[in-house]
This record gives sequence, C-alpha cells and structure tokens, in this order.
Amino acid sequence: MSPQHPATIAAAVDHELVIRKSRFIAHVAPVSSPEDADAVIARVKKQYWDARHNCSAQVTGIDGDRARSSDDGEPSGTAGIPMLEVLRRRELTDVVAVVTRYFGGIKLGAGGLVRAYSSAVSEALDLASLVDRLMLAQLTIAVPHADAGRFDNLLRDWTDRNGAVLGEPQYREQAVFEVWSPADGIAVLQAEIAAASGGSVRASLTGTERVVDVPR
Repeated sequence: MSPQHPATIAAAVDHELVIRKSRFIAHVAPVSSPEDADAVIARVKKQYWDARHNCSAQVTGIDGDRARSSDDGEPSGTAGIPMLEVLRRRELTDVVAVVTRYFGGIKLGAGGLVRAYSSAVSEALDLASLVDRLMLAQLTIAVPHADAGRFDNLLRDWTDRNGAVLGEPQYREQAVFEVWSPADGIAVLQAEIAAASGGSVRASLTGTERVVDVPR
C-alpha cells in the first residue's frame, strides 16, 4: 500500500561524520510546523554556539508544501539547498535537518561542501524510523451485543493486516465499531463483514476522513 502523503520520521536522530578534519554533526527531527522547526534550529544553535556554521533545511505541511533552508555563512547554495534536496528526494515532510560544522582548517571547495552536507543528512535519515501518512476513511459497524466479541476479533485482525486503525467501540442498543480504512480496503472490509454476518451486518461509510500516521 502506498502512502498518500509524504512520510515523516518517528523520532529525532543525531549522526556525526568527519571529512578532512571538519566535524559535521547532523540532527534530524520530526516537527509539526515551521515554528516548531525554527525552535529546533534555535536549540541546536544554542547547544553548538561555538561552531562556525549551523546550516538547516526544513519541509513542513501535510503535502510538504512549505520549505526553507539556510547556508548559515557557508558559500551560497553549498549547504541548505543540498540538505533540502535530500529531504525532497526522500519524500519527507514535517521534518527539520540541522548540520553543525566545526571547521578543521582544510577548505573543501563548493563541491566538497555540497557532498558533505548532503551526506550528513542522508546518513542521519538512514538511521531514522519512517512513518507513513495515510488518508483513512471512517466506517462504522453495528452488531448485536451477543456478536460483539466475534466481530471485535475479526476487526482487530483485519485492521492489523490492512494498514487500518480500529477505534474505541461504543455500546448502545448495539455494539458499534469504528474502523479507519485506506481507500483500497473499503470494499474488501465491506465484503468480509457481509460474509461474516450472512449479509445481516454492513460496514457503513460515514463520509469522514482523517490523516493517520502509520509506522513502517
């Protein structure tokens, strides 16, 4: 099943590499907004206040439609943009990358800087756990209380196998189950519910959708 929006990362990751005596310390972190990303950048700059450069790139928004980058004193286009391109190539959003450089006394040249900053972010992301973002549709299934246990087991198994999410059941005149399903699973779920009940129970679409984070 393919994610319907760019993925993000589950947790922050730090990674360091040394290139011709310069230290490149990469920090990548999940964020919820540009302001959140700016706060992460500010914290890193405060932590590494004595470093020559703290370059950054960020992509935010559910579809990755907002992006910023900063060379922070490195030659224009040698740090922030290459870092941003790594985030774009990985098809990520709501993520910020900061690469701190402690200069080692040997100049790397423009090409060397591009490779160094790109590699720092890429290697940090290799260590990160990814989270897919799926647009899920809400379905409800109302069953008699006597059948609640059987359908609870059926739905738990189905959601585990199909990248779906089972909500909290509500017990009224009947037991009402809530399932959040990817679009390509809706007809499959409806068929399985009909088969399991001999056609007496339906999985009904409510028309409500939401984006859900699903760890890979």
